[in-house]
Amino acid sequence: MKSFKLKTITKLGLVLLVSLAFAACKSMNSGTTNSSAKHPETKLGWKLGSQAYTFNRFTFFDAVRKIDSCDLRYVEAFPGQTIGGGIAGKMGPEMDAATRKAVLDKLKTMNVKMVAFGVTGAGSEADWVKLFEFAKEMGIETITSEPDEKFIPFISTLCDKYQINLALHNHPNPSHYWNPEIVLNAIKGQSKRIGACADIGHWVRSGLDPIACLKLLEGHVLHSHMKDLHVKGKDGHDVHWGEGVSNIPGVIAELKRQNFKGAISAEYEYNWDNNKGDVAASVVNFRNIIEKQN
Repeated sequence: MKSFKLKTITKLGLVLLVSLAFAACKSMNSGTTNSSAKHPETKLGWKLGSQAYTFNRFTFFDAVRKIDSCDLRYVEAFPGQTIGGGIAGKMGPEMDAATRKAVLDKLKTMNVKMVAFGVTGAGSEADWVKLFEFAKEMGIETITSEPDEKFIPFISTLCDKYQINLALHNHPNPSHYWNPEIVLNAIKGQSKRIGACADIGHWVRSGLDPIACLKLLEGHVLHSHMKDLHVKGKDGHDVHWGEGVSNIPGVIAELKRQNFKGAISAEYEYNWDNNKGDVAASVVNFRNIIEKQN
């Protein structure tokens, strides 16, 4: 009789454990599905965030709060921004160990991750090492930069040593890397971790077709600054993504075709003092375009 009761209790316990495990798995899967539905870019391996420069009228942590309010989880920091949030100093390699730790701890509480840093550079090999060591300590995956080409072979060794990407950024013509052909020539024979930061709006300002530029750089796009402009050429200013002349649906389709994996930073350089709503609207448009293309 006791043996029967024990077996019955054991079976009931197993059933209960299986039921609880099933419910937990279902809940986890539901959470993942909801997250993917809300952030469809995650299925593509894209980390959609914002350049803190979008909010350069404010401190770094003011920018992070604005980024969080736009339903974004990633930030690209830029050098020289006042840190804020009760932490003294400015963002960059000159931050001491205590400041670096304080920034990382505060970012963790805000559920925003720093994945990129730039646009930045260095004027000596020693300063390049300092920059990469800073990036490594801060968990940065990609440095966006417009370096003197003479440093590229040295930077290539640092990319492999520290396992950090360096993405060549294109400011508009006449900046050095404005044309994708120049980028391709500069990275030829170097580490695969040196590639392009595709700034969509600056290509349009330079009179280039962003889709054609992406095609030229296929396999080398490591990061992107996303912009849409109201007109082509140097006078174009930012508008909500998908509402201008940059062909954002085409950009998304091309990045998908190339199986791009990496971070995409919103860089909204207009309506500077009150552009949080512009970024939020752009993010909604971006995610809606992805869903329509699926």
